[in-house]
Amino acid sequence: MPISASEALCLHLSKGIHAAAQPLAILRASLDSIHTDGMSVGELRELVASSTMEVERVCKLFTFLQQLVNAASVKPDLSETPILPLLMRVTDGVDLLFANDGMFLRSTAPETCLPALINPPRTLQALSSVLLIAHAVSKPQDTIELTASPSSSNAVRVVVQNVHSYVDAMSAEQSLNMALAEANIRSQQASLSWSLQPFNVQIELQGVPLEHYC
Repeated sequence: MPISASEALCLHLSKGIHAAAQPLAILRASLDSIHTDGMSVGELRELVASSTMEVERVCKLFTFLQQLVNAASVKPDLSETPILPLLMRVTDGVDLLFANDGMFLRSTAPETCLPALINPPRTLQALSSVLLIAHAVSKPQDTIELTASPSSSNAVRVVVQNVHSYVDAMSAEQSLNMALAEANIRSQQASLSWSLQPFNVQIELQGVPLEHYC
């Protein structure tokens, strides 16, 4: 049985808090006065430098949690928007990342316009998050596909997939990033589903009749 939006939010918040507990525990132990009192200036500088990564991780996790709450609590304005230019924007933002790591990002969509009833900033953020996760779970020479097509019930389906990527689980950060993408899509009365074996994300957006738009 699918869980409600509020249940999903509580689940993701719990996972985020649990993930943040680890770097906080590391910082607490390493910065304890019992540990630092006998350190030289050079050792203290090394400790501060090594702690920066944990601080950045905590900040990133809490940013995810803040955005999750915002996506779940603030209802976005929806407007009739062509999907194809949006896909071009999201691929332009990450194509160099894929290319630099020897991966191929292939975008496929029909030539006709695909209007959808969406909030463009939230949809763009969700697609960017999904592509970054796809990059993280892929390896050099992999092809990541981004496709858009008309779906049933006057919907627009957007798919991100790598048929050669099989992973058992995502990292805490990747899991929260996927949760944020899902929350942004669900807030638009749309849906997002995903799998890891192989990596596949399907987004169903509210469509707009072509005769009302094109």
